[in-house]
Amino acid sequence: MKNLTRREMLRNTGRGFGTIALASMAGESAFVQSALAEVANPLAPKPPHEPARAKAVIHLFMHGGVSHVDTFDPKPELAKRNGQTISAEMAKGLKTNRIDFARAPMRGSPLTFQRHGQAGMEISELFPGIASKADEIALIRSCYGDAFDHAPGMYLRNSGSQFPGRPCLGSWVTYGLGSENQNLPAFVVMSDGAMKSGPGVYNAGFLPAVYQGTVFRSGEYPVLNLATPKGVTPKAQRNSLDLIAELNQKHLDAHPGGSELEARIASYELAFRMQSSAPEAVDLSRETAVTRALYGIGDPETDDFGRKCLLARRLVERGVRFIQLYSGTNIGKDWDDAHTDLHGSHTLMCKKTDQPITGLLTDLKARGLLDSTLVVWNSEFGRTPLAEGT
Repeated sequence: MKNLTRREMLRNTGRGFGTIALASMAGESAFVQSALAEVANPLAPKPPHEPARAKAVIHLFMHGGVSHVDTFDPKPELAKRNGQTISAEMAKGLKTNRIDFARAPMRGSPLTFQRHGQAGMEISELFPGIASKADEIALIRSCYGDAFDHAPGMYLRNSGSQFPGRPCLGSWVTYGLGSENQNLPAFVVMSDGAMKSGPGVYNAGFLPAVYQGTVFRSGEYPVLNLATPKGVTPKAQRNSLDLIAELNQKHLDAHPGGSELEARIASYELAFRMQSSAPEAVDLSRETAVTRALYGIGDPETDDFGRKCLLARRLVERGVRFIQLYSGTNIGKDWDDAHTDLHGSHTLMCKKTDQPITGLLTDLKARGLLDSTLVVWNSEFGRTPLAEGT
C-alpha cells in the first residue's frame, strides 16, 4: 500500500466526509443532487445559482488588437486634433516606450461613422452588417486594460489576469454549469492558426484539466479521425478502451489528484462517444444553400470564419456550453497589421468577419436561440491613436 503524506490523508478524508454529508442531504436540493452527479461526471449539467436566460456562450475574439476608434468608438475631438502632437501631461498616462510622443502626431479616424438603430449607436462603415443589428447589441465602451502587449492582453481578456495560469472564461462556465450534451465537448475552441498567446489562453488553469478547451480545426473537417479504423469492430474498440481506462485508473490510484490524467481518461471516453455524434454535428452540408450563403460560405473572403460561425450555431443547438472563435493569427495579414497599414488590415479583416457574424445573429434569432445564447465580441485591446514611423 502506498504511504500517504499528511496532506493527502487530510484531502482524501475531507472528500469522504463531504460525500457522506451530501448523501444525507440528497433529495433536499437540486444543488446537492448536482454535486453528487459531479462526483461521477464533472461535466454533468448543473443548475445556475439564479434563473438565467442564457444557456450557452459564443465568444468571438478578434485576435490582434482591433482599433476601437475605427470601429465602434468614434472620437470627435480626436478628429479635430488630427495631426497635432499630444502634450507632455497627456503622455504621462500612456505606458509604452514604443512611441516617441513628442513627435508622433494624433491620428483621427479616416472612416465614416453613422448612427444605427433606435438608440442611434455609432458604428464604423467597416461593419455594415453588424450595424444593421444595432438594436440587438449591448455596446460597452468603458472597458480598459493595462496590458500593452498581445499575449498579456489575451490572457487578461480571457482570465482576468495578464499572466498565464488562471482559468479562462470557457473553463469557468463549464466548471459552473457543466454541459447539456455528454457526447460533444463542453468547451470548443476554433482558431485560424497559431496565436500570440499560445494554447494557454484557453487553458483550465488551476481547475481540473477536464475543463480546458477542445480545439476544432479550420476548414471542411474540424475533427479528425472520427471514423473507426477499417477492420476494427465496435466490440474490439470498446474492449481496447476499457483496457486503457483500467490501466490509466491504476496509475491514477497510485498518483491521486492528477487532474491531467483524469482529463485524459475522460477524453478517451468522449472521443468514443463523439464517433456517433460529432460527424452529424460538424457536417455543414446538411444545411441549406440559403443558410450557407447567409454566413458567407463559398466566398473566399468569408468562407473560413463563416464555417466557424455556422458550426458554432450547430453546436449550441446540440447543447455545447461555450464556443470560442478566434479571428486573426500571427501569420499573414491580420488585425495586428494596423501598425503599418491600419486601413488595409481592418478593411480586410472586417470583410472576413462582418457577414459571418451578421449571419450568426440572424440565424440564432430566426431559430429562437438568440434569447438563450450570449454572443460576445471583443479583442485583447484597442489602439493608441497615434501615427507610427514619423
